[in-house]
Amino acid sequence: MNDYKSVKILSGFIWRFLERSGAQMVTFLVSIVLARVLGPDVYGTVALITVFITIMQVFVDSGLGNALIQKKDVDNLDYSTVFYANIIFCVVIYTIMWIAAPTIGLFYKDTDLVPYIRVLGLTIVISGIKNVQQAYVTKNMMFKKFFFSTLGGTIGAAAVGLFLAFRGMGVWAIIVQQLFNLLVDTLILWIIVKWRPMFAFSIKRFKTLFSYGWKLLISTLLDTGYNNLRQLLIGKYYTTVELAYYNQGIKFPQVIISNINTSIDSVLLPVLANDQDYCERVKSMTRRSIKISVYLIAPLMIGLALCSNDIIRILLADEWLPCAKFMRISCVCYTFYPIHTANLNAIKALGRSDLFLKLEIIKKIIGLILLVGSLKISVLAIAYSLVVSTLFSTLINAFPNRQLLDYGWKEQMKDILSSIACAIVMGVVVYIVGRIIDVSVVVGILIKILVGIFVYIIMSAVTYNDSFIYLVELVKKCKKGYKYERKNFGK
Repeated sequence: MNDYKSVKILSGFIWRFLERSGAQMVTFLVSIVLARVLGPDVYGTVALITVFITIMQVFVDSGLGNALIQKKDVDNLDYSTVFYANIIFCVVIYTIMWIAAPTIGLFYKDTDLVPYIRVLGLTIVISGIKNVQQAYVTKNMMFKKFFFSTLGGTIGAAAVGLFLAFRGMGVWAIIVQQLFNLLVDTLILWIIVKWRPMFAFSIKRFKTLFSYGWKLLISTLLDTGYNNLRQLLIGKYYTTVELAYYNQGIKFPQVIISNINTSIDSVLLPVLANDQDYCERVKSMTRRSIKISVYLIAPLMIGLALCSNDIIRILLADEWLPCAKFMRISCVCYTFYPIHTANLNAIKALGRSDLFLKLEIIKKIIGLILLVGSLKISVLAIAYSLVVSTLFSTLINAFPNRQLLDYGWKEQMKDILSSIACAIVMGVVVYIVGRIIDVSVVVGILIKILVGIFVYIIMSAVTYNDSFIYLVELVKKCKKGYKYERKNFGK
């Protein structure tokens, strides 16, 4: 990979990471305040509603957004066709949600859910308007645009949500916050991105894009439905308070994962798609993605798991302590997510959406068996079933790339062994330090973080960790290439 391309990818990752980090940090801090003000019961209700909206929003994309990114010779007619198709899909989906709201309320024996679902369901329509703009920005790697649109919506929504919460609006505070966030985000993106739909719709183009996209739609629907099924079942068979503990516990590691993994995911797919005719390049970038992302995520997940109880005490309150155990379990699961992302992006970039769908079906069958077996035991058992399912999924996702890229599971595990070992050593040292020191909770966490960073860097340098060396060299190249990029390609 040439220096300019490396710098271009790093630049895209940095802007995407800054956008996700800024948004997640603001949202995270606001959620902490709202959790203290509103309590577990209100948060459990919102978590339940959000599950249905999240599943329905899968249809907003219909796989067509990924189809636009994957297609090599995409033009304005393709973008416009997908734009109008999305609008139609969104109106239909929102109508279904409106009609189904009373039935959902009866199922959970809570008629208050009906207006909540109908109002929050408007996010589906807004997302449909935003979807093609997102695909356009991603395809052209204009990730700086995301930074401004996302932060504008997030900061404004934070102020609105906090104001309504302190005014005693309860569930409505979070619902209005989410709606406001998406609406402002969409408006800013439409203002700063120059693309506009033309008044044209091509049935032929739609069929071509949909032939690739529908398989990803079904795959994403299976994945989203399965991932949210746990929360739906916890809400049905257990209490909304237990659901709040589960939801809040998995949210902490999600903040980290969504920043790093989503940033890599957004940048990697268009890059791989551009080189889809060169398997060696796809393999090289997939391999590098797995190495780098595991190198960054493994120590963060181990550190978060070790500090889970202290973090809950500081940020929330003692009433939220039960969610710490779910946080630790989620940290184990999320450590493997970079491997999922890189393998699946390679498959998508090579145009094998059919294979992508087959993998999802196999994984979900295994996951459902594990979920059903743990359902009546406890919420904790349900969480542990996800760990087992994640391990199986890692193996399944890597299997096709043994033939497609000559890059199988064993080689992938060998590539990340050094980073995992460094992270484990760091975790052991941090745990010992935590047992020895006798200071306040806040000071203790700060000491653990500093010790963890120091030990991990030292271990990386001593073991000549490939990802550590690569990142150091890439930063050096970035400094030299930044002026070149500004001079020849604009800001």
